[in-house]
Amino acid sequence: MPKDFTTMEDSNRSSNPSIHEISDPARRIVLRGGVVAAMLPFLSSLAGCAGLPGLPAGGARPGFRSVPVTRADGFFVAEGYSAVPAFMWGEPVGVPGNMPAFRPDGSNTAAEQGTQIGMHHDGMHYFPLDGSRRGLLVINHEYTDDGLLHTDGMATWSAEKVAKSIAAHGVSVLEVEQRDGTWQAVRPSKYARRITAGTPMAIGGPAAGHGLMRTAADPEGRRALGTLNNCAHGYTPWGTYLTCEENFIFYFNGPETPDAHGARWGLRRNGRGYRWHEHEARFDAVRHPNEPNRFGWVVEIDPADPTMTPIKRTALGRAAHEGATVATTKDGRAVVYMGEDAQFEYIYKFVSRDRIQPGGFAANRELLDHGTLYVARFDGGGTGQWMEVRHGTRGLTTANGFADQGEVMVKSRQASDLLGATKMDRPEWITIDPASGEVYCTLTNNTRRGASGQPAVDGANPRANNSMGHIISWKERGDFDADTFTWTHFVMAGDPANTRAEARGDVKGDAYGSPDGLWFDSRGLLWIQIDAHATNMYQGDYAGVGSNMMLAADPKTGETRRFLVGPVNCEITGVVCTPDMRTMFVNVQHPGESPSDRSDPADPTKFSTWPSGVKGQRPRSATVVIRKNDGGIVGT
Repeated sequence: MPKDFTTMEDSNRSSNPSIHEISDPARRIVLRGGVVAAMLPFLSSLAGCAGLPGLPAGGARPGFRSVPVTRADGFFVAEGYSAVPAFMWGEPVGVPGNMPAFRPDGSNTAAEQGTQIGMHHDGMHYFPLDGSRRGLLVINHEYTDDGLLHTDGMATWSAEKVAKSIAAHGVSVLEVEQRDGTWQAVRPSKYARRITAGTPMAIGGPAAGHGLMRTAADPEGRRALGTLNNCAHGYTPWGTYLTCEENFIFYFNGPETPDAHGARWGLRRNGRGYRWHEHEARFDAVRHPNEPNRFGWVVEIDPADPTMTPIKRTALGRAAHEGATVATTKDGRAVVYMGEDAQFEYIYKFVSRDRIQPGGFAANRELLDHGTLYVARFDGGGTGQWMEVRHGTRGLTTANGFADQGEVMVKSRQASDLLGATKMDRPEWITIDPASGEVYCTLTNNTRRGASGQPAVDGANPRANNSMGHIISWKERGDFDADTFTWTHFVMAGDPANTRAEARGDVKGDAYGSPDGLWFDSRGLLWIQIDAHATNMYQGDYAGVGSNMMLAADPKTGETRRFLVGPVNCEITGVVCTPDMRTMFVNVQHPGESPSDRSDPADPTKFSTWPSGVKGQRPRSATVVIRKNDGGIVGT
């Protein structure tokens, strides 16, 4: 990062609150403007937010020139900005006394990977320790490219390779700070931590101890091992991080013919080729049929306490969770919005029974274990209803295969099927407009919509063969705990000039397809990230639209501008700003990904050498630090 790439200092350097002090509801009214900005999505008075000091009131428009679509293997950001890759796969997180260096040939051991930043960065959040100068960056790691992870790829498997792949999954907790004009990881750090697919987890909520959660290794059904396929995320007003387990079922070996429960969740023989079950028996669902039930949850982590045991919150339901976005009702209860990233799956929200208490995680340790889960039904005419996913209601009874609330939570998909919830086109990230309280959700795509034997189009999902996706929004009829809502389409993605109706779209400004990541910043600017697989990134309908990019949109006019374009075949995902909004963190996932999702170990740089740009060096997922060259607010 250039020496002149500096940060505007906070005027109050002496004020240095901890994560939990910042998140304490009792302190919100006295916090400095930058911290208030970070907390806006969770304030109960969302609909009446006034402008923040130094920030424009009433939302914002993109204030930069669009970046053109390109196939070049680099990272390109809008004019007037600098972007520097940092916090890459394989760097040590900073655990004291255990900081092994990254080996570019893939020869790091499983034990070393267990204290290094994981692979394939996804959702993340910045928790301030010293305002916008120092904080904890918590990063999800969705999956692994084993062709890159190991020196000889996946030609053979061993217990060591499985252990290394397990260690490259999960979550990284990094202490980061601005030092000498650059953002750097603090190493060593008392906060540094890796949470992997082998880390012990507690199980909370109605499924804890349930028969469907018990295994030979855990006969009480209260202690799971690991979290995996960690996609999007959430963060709470009491200062904790929510990581979400998405396509967990791919890791399990199932029988040739699974039972109805396994089939509904996509269990199949050999999963998706991970072959972990050959050396880690718990991933063999033939031998351990309940082990898959212990995944698919939202996991709560206290980043300020590296000794805290992560907790799987079963009251929020089991799903291929994309994210968990938290709002607060006027009377102080937590509401968690969640999408399930799979074709024809559902949108959920959870409303806590109890109010958020001052005192951080210690005072709210069981808040997410008690409350009501709802699933959405989008009706015609732009109205909708939240239906309780609760045992004993609307047919969720023993006679229909739901013995108790724990079983309802384990079988959330089947329960939602029975309730008649609306099957959506891959609902992914959810975000809330800080000015209006309106909730937005990306529906990435669904090319099976309207196909023979598949669900037909409906009001909320109006396109057959929906290759380009859309963004839907809704407003609760009342507070965030309302039973009903009104909805509309924010945008049908695609190129307005496309001759094919399925891909035409009504985007104003720079066209895009397959919206995925979605985030409102505290000024009210909507950031949209794109997910189109390497096989279609620059082909067919995407030839002139492109992918691997992030755009900003004015929610009032719908005008969209392309802010950045990432390396070849990557996915841009995960975005957050420091409270002063003068630094943005964005993740680059799987640069150079091959169409098979697995790199060729004989030629691991076939598609990309980013971020090194050096021939022969493996591409690496990384967090990119973006700053405006004049030190101003990002996006203006």
